[in-house]
Amino acid sequence: MSNLEAQDPEVHELIKLETQRQQTKLSMIPSENFFSKAVREATGSVLSHKYAEGNIGRRYYEGNKFIDKIEKLTIERAKQAFNLPPNWSANVQTLSGSTANLSVYLALLNIGDYIMGLYLPDGGHLSHGWSYTPKVPADPNKTVYYGGKQKVNISSKIFNTISYKTDPKTQLLDYDEIERIALLQKPKLIITGGTAYPREIDYQRMKQIADKVGAFYLADIAHEAGLIAAGAMNSPVGIADVVTMTTHKTLRSGRGAIILAHEDTIKKINKAVLPGLLGGPFNHSIAGICVGLKETQTDKFKEYAFQTVKNAKHLAEELAKFDFKIISKGTDKHLILIDLTNKPLLGKKFARALDHAGIVANYNTIPQETKSPLNPSGLRLGTPWITGRGMKEAEISKIALLINQVMKITEQYKDLKFKDFKEAVSADIEIQKIANEVKVMCEQFPLDM
Repeated sequence: MSNLEAQDPEVHELIKLETQRQQTKLSMIPSENFFSKAVREATGSVLSHKYAEGNIGRRYYEGNKFIDKIEKLTIERAKQAFNLPPNWSANVQTLSGSTANLSVYLALLNIGDYIMGLYLPDGGHLSHGWSYTPKVPADPNKTVYYGGKQKVNISSKIFNTISYKTDPKTQLLDYDEIERIALLQKPKLIITGGTAYPREIDYQRMKQIADKVGAFYLADIAHEAGLIAAGAMNSPVGIADVVTMTTHKTLRSGRGAIILAHEDTIKKINKAVLPGLLGGPFNHSIAGICVGLKETQTDKFKEYAFQTVKNAKHLAEELAKFDFKIISKGTDKHLILIDLTNKPLLGKKFARALDHAGIVANYNTIPQETKSPLNPSGLRLGTPWITGRGMKEAEISKIALLINQVMKITEQYKDLKFKDFKEAVSADIEIQKIANEVKVMCEQFPLDM
């Protein structure tokens, strides 16, 4: 980046430092991933200069001959990657998973309609209609949540929202209970997917429930998209009415989103995306998605996807040996969720302690959560990025051991206020030793920067 270094050394230095951070730490946030140089070159290209308001062959601006070809190629590759039925198509213009979901709502619903998704603390997502009442915890024994006064996301501000929960005993989806709630509430849209549900979803069963109440069914596969494309997880394509996803998680295709649906539905969604929400698509992001989608068709990507799941399963098994309580007792995908209520540190402090030790995770709510989302009981870990480094079961066992060591070392600081806790952990010699061990591991499995 010689031009950037010469023109703006301050920004250049910050990017250099972030590059070093990514290279020397174990990134284990399941919603993050590392992209190939080819994807990064496409997203950093001259395509960002061009305005392409409109759709292929029907742009409002001239000069989009090659932009049209790139977007058309991206759609064709999306069809191939996700094995779309002949009468399905894709929208690749929407900018993120949240705007993808909002586009679907605008296309299929009327303002004030009822939507029903997974309860956020149980692993759902903000864009599925989250709201709450501050300092008023939800009843953990109830299987349905009707929201609260604080409308956090635009989805809860313009639609009426209902949340179904996981079973309190198994921490799994209870499809009979979801059906009971749906029959009672009659939502216009039912949503599956989210940020921290570690198990496969029975898409056929959810579609049956949606059909029974006359609802549309949206499968949000933002987290699992790459695993589904590789065949490492089941696919909702051809089952759900609409499938949405982000492209930067397990799909490893740069920042953006894709919407899949029947051609007739995609026509409605196209209008909701543009002019409904956007002034123009990000052509450079679409190009990155295009390159990434081609990568999904390689044996290398498929091996990566299956190993990602193997690593996550192994991580859950290894952490359980150290008495970490794994939500739902395991995982079927790339992420695990840990209940830390039996440990000295809860999510916020433990996540920060791990970061000082070179392991980057995130604190997270858990099913039947009783704490604040800003200081919750759980920790979320994922294996996409470290699997991309080439790490396998042997390295996962070592990482689990280090995670347990961090908990033991920092137990002595558990009663400190967060500010004092951070200072104590950062100065701890044993934590610094673990950070050095992590750095050595990263050097053995370097990222292709």
